[in-house]
Amino acid sequence: MGSARDERRDQLHQEERLLGGPGEAALVDGGRAARPDGTDSASSSPPKLRGLPVYLTEANVDSLLKPADALDAVEGCFQRLAAGEVENRPRQRLRLEEGVFAVMPAVDHGLRLAGVKAYAWLPRGTPFVVLLFDTELAELAGVIEADKLGQLRTGAASGVAAKYLARAGASTLGVLGCGWQARSQVACIREALPRIDRVVAYCRTTERLAAFCEEMDAEAGESHRDPAGCDVVVTVTTSKDPVLRGEWLRPGALVCAVGANEPRARELDNVVLERAAFVCCDSREQSRLESGDLIEPVEAGVLDWLEVHELQEVVAGELEGRQSDEDIVVFKSNGIAAWDVAIGAVALEKARRKKIGRRI
Repeated sequence: MGSARDERRDQLHQEERLLGGPGEAALVDGGRAARPDGTDSASSSPPKLRGLPVYLTEANVDSLLKPADALDAVEGCFQRLAAGEVENRPRQRLRLEEGVFAVMPAVDHGLRLAGVKAYAWLPRGTPFVVLLFDTELAELAGVIEADKLGQLRTGAASGVAAKYLARAGASTLGVLGCGWQARSQVACIREALPRIDRVVAYCRTTERLAAFCEEMDAEAGESHRDPAGCDVVVTVTTSKDPVLRGEWLRPGALVCAVGANEPRARELDNVVLERAAFVCCDSREQSRLESGDLIEPVEAGVLDWLEVHELQEVVAGELEGRQSDEDIVVFKSNGIAAWDVAIGAVALEKARRKKIGRRI
């Protein structure tokens, strides 16, 4: 015979297929779980979970989150990182027969959430998932399909960098690469810098470039040089070799390097780093492991790790990243788990309010 806890869990599974169903499993009597017969089970079993975890699909996430949500979440995450309220660990990769399995954990004490992002990079596709745990209630809070979520949080990080590091009056955005991450880069940077009135894009595939420009209201560049001449330049490619040369940059440019996150892959040549007055990243610890855009210039003597700061220091007001409108500034984005926890929290909260998703 199953325990009362198992019986209750089975009942909740039946009642809470949709959010907001009649079987809201609330904590009772200060967090102790009551059995169906009314007796207190605190002495014989762990605390009862308040509710079943929420499962959000890619379609759910797409309907719930907008660029403004992502920007607020990621900016808040940077602030909590600076305040010491977030513990983040670098991505761990395990080799598969035909791909890579990656895991990224973080704890946000300010949000009282712990989370892990996991994905498998495979020839047939890349499934992403984020698990969020409520550390106050000791429960699994949500399971989120995280492709769209990842695109938004990565775009939002560049948006936050643009907000704090772009020169005053920046009005042009250049994008090198037109793949799955490029659209959220444009959307989030436009949200962060409303004065952006011109977007120039370039990629090697003519059809993909045309489709991207039509969808994002962008101009098609004729070569890599055209986006490189803008006020804000984003590199979001799968290239292993530099696609952006420092000699192409105009004075005052902000470069957001997003695509390469392997130690021997890079999008920026050494001249970009030589010309940069300020260089920052999302995580120095993670950059030392996987950022070829920084590792190789350090090895070449072009850059020193002491010159590589973290964006959180700028967001928190601890550093002034840009000293003048003529400075070239670089933000190297690797992608950190703390962003996934922060934006995942927003998705869960909005899902509960709007009764979107399902209990599992």
